[in-house]
Amino acid sequence: MIVQIAGNVKFPITLDPTVWIFDDRKVTFKEIFEPENAESSIEEEDELKRKSLRFDREVYQQKLNPPVNKSINRYEKQRIVNGTFLMPIKSFLQTSEPMKDVTQAKLISDQEEEIIDADLLADSYLLFAENGKPLKESGPIHIYFHDGSNQDAPIKGIKRIELQ
Repeated sequence: MIVQIAGNVKFPITLDPTVWIFDDRKVTFKEIFEPENAESSIEEEDELKRKSLRFDREVYQQKLNPPVNKSINRYEKQRIVNGTFLMPIKSFLQTSEPMKDVTQAKLISDQEEEIIDADLLADSYLLFAENGKPLKESGPIHIYFHDGSNQDAPIKGIKRIELQ
């Protein structure tokens, strides 16, 4: 399940969305489209972590420093297993080095082709994992615009992006 960026670019590239789960640039769906809720849930999680560390210290007095790295790894694993993640497309477009005259992008899926403005694409996000699983049925990626205007109806099943 790969996605190609081709067309009027200096370097056509191939993307593999299945490895993005390990990429630090990924963001959660809530961080982009529900920023108020994301901030409060992050604060709640931080508070829970502090309370659990305090509890660990009280219960296990001989261990003043609990193994924080294991806790972080477990937390990150839980987040990955349950999360819905997006990847900003901008860095991939910059790597492909589009020609200066590029104004449009053709998004190609199995069912249809859709043409959007290249600037709109550059500020978009690629949904690649939903509830911790790669998009298989309607994937490999969905495109969400930064302003959230297509949040209820993203462009699904994109397999190729041609810059024109």
